[in-house]
Amino acid sequence: MMLRMARAATTTDAFNAVAEPRRREILDALAGGERPVNDLVNLLGLAQPQVSKHLRVLREVGAVDVRDEGRQRLYRLNGHALKPIHDWVRSYEQTWSDRFDELDLVLEELKKEEGDGRSDE
Repeated sequence: MMLRMARAATTTDAFNAVAEPRRREILDALAGGERPVNDLVNLLGLAQPQVSKHLRVLREVGAVDVRDEGRQRLYRLNGHALKPIHDWVRSYEQTWSDRFDELDLVLEELKKEEGDGRSDE
């Protein structure tokens, strides 16, 4: 009998939390500044309970902060909590850069070959 490990809850870290596309949309919206829940509801076209659920997950991992202002709760991005994601992706930057440089060389070679073929006609 094979035992399966339980999948980590989405609230355990920023990586899991931002794996959900709607949460990334919320983060994108909050990158422009603080917003109340109703703005996010209108922007995303989701029901308020769904937005609140996503905000709760993002709050639990520290990706968003909330403050009360009168009767509204305003949410804002906390980029510090997303730094581990940035650092991890950054470790691949040189690899991607090298591969794009290699692709540029291949494309230049193809252009030269194409140009040589046209002059023979």
